Amino acid sequence: MTASRFSSLAFDPTIDARFMALALALGRRGLGNTWPNPAVGAVIVRNEPHGPLVVGRGWTQPGGRPHAEVEALRRAGAAARGATIYTTLEPCSHYGQTPPCADAIIAAGIARVVSALDDPNPEIAGEGYRRLRARGIAVVTGIGAEEARRVHDGHIRRMHDGRPHVTLKLAVSADDKAGLAGRRPAAITGEASRECVHRWRAMHDAILIGIGTALADDPLLTVRLPGMAQRSPVRVVLDSALRLPPDGKLARGARDVPLWILAAPNAPEERERALRAQGAEVLHVDGGDGRRDPAAALNLLAARGITRLMIEGGPTVAAAFLTAGLIDEAILLRSSAVLGPDGIDALEGLPLTALTASPHLHSRGTKTAGKDTIETFERI
Repeated sequence: MTASRFSSLAFDPTIDARFMALALALGRRGLGNTWPNPAVGAVIVRNEPHGPLVVGRGWTQPGGRPHAEVEALRRAGAAARGATIYTTLEPCSHYGQTPPCADAIIAAGIARVVSALDDPNPEIAGEGYRRLRARGIAVVTGIGAEEARRVHDGHIRRMHDGRPHVTLKLAVSADDKAGLAGRRPAAITGEASRECVHRWRAMHDAILIGIGTALADDPLLTVRLPGMAQRSPVRVVLDSALRLPPDGKLARGARDVPLWILAAPNAPEERERALRAQGAEVLHVDGGDGRRDPAAALNLLAARGITRLMIEGGPTVAAAFLTAGLIDEAILLRSSAVLGPDGIDALEGLPLTALTASPHLHSRGTKTAGKDTIETFERI
């Protein structure tokens, strides 16, 4: 082992944690933009006499490739030889549409690999580490694992459970209402909260609503922050009878931002043709559109590559997924406005405590956004 190769192994846990934090921050850039692949970050570091030096950085590119490790190696060039690579997920070891990252790391002469998390993909599942160790590369695992599990929650959920990681977003008034009488929409939260919603959309692969919300609100469901329109996720509508108007905002924008409509197998064919003519995709779910069997809808979405799903639907859809135990995270935006006793409850047929006091979810804390408060919950 050469002196330069040996020196690259002389990192301590504090330094490892520091550079893994950088890799995790880089990986988060790809959230919502790399499906069906995970949003990985990678950093290549040389241990120079004056201290550690970053010589390459990378993150999974749009559409899932090139992978983060390959991007970092490309930027590092010859400086990668004898260096350490920090990666937020085990380097892949199988041939997909690109060669394995483990082989690229070996060919580049990397001396040490620090990985936050084992890859749950059964095609990898430790094989990446075995391949690296077999070539004499030191492998350290588990650095930054807790945060890496959050970043890769969609990939993990899809591999383990065959469904996306599901985040429920609810906007409620001070009296726990989500809309006005007659299911009329109401502007509940302020501008600061709405900006947060657009950022969350950009970090998810898809947004899901029910046909009730689609008809009442005629929404766009895009990311409307400066310079981020291209980060708009797939729009998914649960619509068993295909009542979505072909001339509504969602259908008219289907050629610009993907629109998937989940319908019953016996949905009217003429309505399906009209929506397909606008560029929408109609997907059939056995037993309905997914509201009666939310798990079936999620399985279908996962099969098409969706790893992170945000539910922005109304009270009926929110209650259906909550009752089915399929909510992994929840974001509760609460305003100080009061809508009154005739307003629509936030959860159809359920008190809001079914979410806030659920034995399956716990609060991660509350913050403010303008005049609103935002409380987040996660699966226990």
